[in-house]
Amino acid sequence: MARPTPWPPVPRLLAALALLLAALAIAVEALGQTVDITPRPLVAEVRDGGSVTFADGDPIVAPPSDAGAQQVAQYLADLALKSRGLKFGRAASTRTQPIAIVLARGGDTGAEGYSLDIDERGARITASSDAGLFYGAISLWQLLSADGGAGSATLQPLHIIDKPRFGWRGLMLDSARHYQSPAFVEQMIDWMALHKLNMLQWHLTDDQGWRIQIRKHPRLTSIGAWRAPHDPKTGRPRRYGGFYTQTTIRRIVAYAAARHVTIVPEIEMPGHSLSAILAYPKLGTVRGDPNTQSDWGIFPDILDPSDRTYGFMTDVLTEVMDLFPGPWINVGGDEAAKDEWKASPRIQAQIKRLGLANEDALQGWFTARIGGFITAHGRRMIGWDDILVGGSALPPSAAAVSWHMDGAMKSLAAGHDTVIATGPTLYLDNRQSDLASEPPGRGLVVSLKDVYGVDPTALMAPADAAHVIGVQANLWTEHMRTVDDVAKMAFPRAAALAEVAWSAPARKDWADFETRLPAELTRYRALGLDADTGAVDVKLVQQRTGAAETVALSTQISFGDIRYTTDGAAPSAKSAAYHAPIPVTGPVRLRAAAFVGERAVSPELDRRLDPAGPQRLQSQELKLCTDKVSLNLDGQNAAQYRQPYLVDILNPCWIWPQADTTRFRELRVAVTRLPFNFQIGADAAKIPLRPPTTLSGELEVRADGCTGEPIARLSLAPARRGDGVATLTGKLPPLAGTHDLCLSFTASKLDPMWVLAWAELEPAR
Repeated sequence: MARPTPWPPVPRLLAALALLLAALAIAVEALGQTVDITPRPLVAEVRDGGSVTFADGDPIVAPPSDAGAQQVAQYLADLALKSRGLKFGRAASTRTQPIAIVLARGGDTGAEGYSLDIDERGARITASSDAGLFYGAISLWQLLSADGGAGSATLQPLHIIDKPRFGWRGLMLDSARHYQSPAFVEQMIDWMALHKLNMLQWHLTDDQGWRIQIRKHPRLTSIGAWRAPHDPKTGRPRRYGGFYTQTTIRRIVAYAAARHVTIVPEIEMPGHSLSAILAYPKLGTVRGDPNTQSDWGIFPDILDPSDRTYGFMTDVLTEVMDLFPGPWINVGGDEAAKDEWKASPRIQAQIKRLGLANEDALQGWFTARIGGFITAHGRRMIGWDDILVGGSALPPSAAAVSWHMDGAMKSLAAGHDTVIATGPTLYLDNRQSDLASEPPGRGLVVSLKDVYGVDPTALMAPADAAHVIGVQANLWTEHMRTVDDVAKMAFPRAAALAEVAWSAPARKDWADFETRLPAELTRYRALGLDADTGAVDVKLVQQRTGAAETVALSTQISFGDIRYTTDGAAPSAKSAAYHAPIPVTGPVRLRAAAFVGERAVSPELDRRLDPAGPQRLQSQELKLCTDKVSLNLDGQNAAQYRQPYLVDILNPCWIWPQADTTRFRELRVAVTRLPFNFQIGADAAKIPLRPPTTLSGELEVRADGCTGEPIARLSLAPARRGDGVATLTGKLPPLAGTHDLCLSFTASKLDPMWVLAWAELEPAR
């Protein structure tokens, strides 16, 4: 078929306004058709007409004098080449181009809005701003890359008008607990931009490390950027850390700006400051202890709220503001333990001299003073909602990132702009599923659907909701040592966050998001992003009723089908669809995967089952006796490394629910020791220590409860011969029926902490 004639001129503003108003009234996709753009656009109309095929050589047309459009054109060309090998050309006009992608100025869709039209002549992206053109190009790229194919791409006629709900669509990246390379930070910025996320709160300082070069105070990085934890590969201490030079930071800031991402630097004060205090001891109320720097939790160390400290921190902020040109400077402010202030006669005298009520009021006074400095330099102070403690008058322009909902309401009541970043749902260090394959992190499960369900302004009065400027998810890295873990914990939940932050409330639809998830996962693979698959992974649970054994299969998402085989063959779209528990009458190799149409969207589950054989549960498949502070911890040495251990650190205790103790008479348990390196204050005294009956200690087994006499004790002697994972074996007494088995360790001290890798029940021989 001959290619059509070139595109007509750009519509004028009045026509664009009319289109927008009409579209806002009838923002619906055609019945039964999915538009594979995430976050979901404000308007997406699938239209009648012929399709268009984009092929190598088709040009992206941008005015030569429009630097912003030229930059977007190059970005789109690079994305298309990287994700599907599609080589777009460049042109200054459409005169000789039968099919083209046109970037044009116009419309009235706001600072970040755009329109996108696709028909048989190609695609036209129209926006009044560089950001709008950029986001329109991302939407077009998402459509081009949705099928996972290579080379030319065919699209149906489509009309889109789009703009964001919130101006702050953010992620917080913690580079203080574990240093990430500049290349990874830039990768994260790329991935954010492709989700239309535009604010990166960069957590650069904390107890465990100071990551930003300050030239006036060089010990912050020569001392504060390094600590000596155990090397996970050797078990020996090593110098660990790193920092970002000012040259590197300027490059990263420019890289982000080119992708319409603003970096908000976070410099913690007055708490979470051990790294600074170790570098310059006079900053602290007392001297810091370097031996605690590899711990996790809330440290007692806090800055001395003196004129000297104020002068030092304003020196720091002066250099920070020179590096980060954005409007926001984050001062942290969270979890400032004040025991050292309470114990200091000098600071108590300061509180009295200033006419303050207490230590909280002193923090408020300190924060307000820092806020005044930031405001005087033409920037806006922002911090965790703890900056509101003490009731001191913060600058009216100050804003809060609220990790507590009550903190958000307090901030809004005071008239401050507020970013919703509430835990636990927006804390992406929580697991995405309860599968044993999840990376290390916190033990609570926060699923993709949980994140999608966030409503930042739920139950708020209109006057309060008007001060909610956005939403943010937080990537705390205490227990995410590697960048691979960080990427997995961020994605695909960041896609759900993006839809919360960008899409109009009326356009949010979980079922529709599910239908777009396969295309999103396909794009991740094309970009080399190894995202977590917990939402689509097939979960297998063995079930026994009397003498009959079955296995149940499930996924978190309801879209698509689980296909399985029991003959050892790989599952395909033509394999049996799972509808009900599968009987297991003898040894079988069960293989399963989630499918959407012909496409497999999950990794393959491959499990050998034998109803007459042993049954093993990983620690993540056992039930924790309590869930006070549950963590999915990484190993600490070569023999333990990359094996997550799920444990409640305030009560290391596990339950095997309804174990068939008529059939199973032998217990095997894989155990190891991890350092108890948690700063938890008075809660440490509440952790139960069960006294050992032997010098080596024991794993104790109880039936139908975790008190009373054990029914079995397994000696820990084999596990004390090294630092790796050891297997303990013991007999269970005859117990008819099924019983909950409670597994816990004896110990005379908290450190080290014994944990389970897995437990296995063996049939009676």
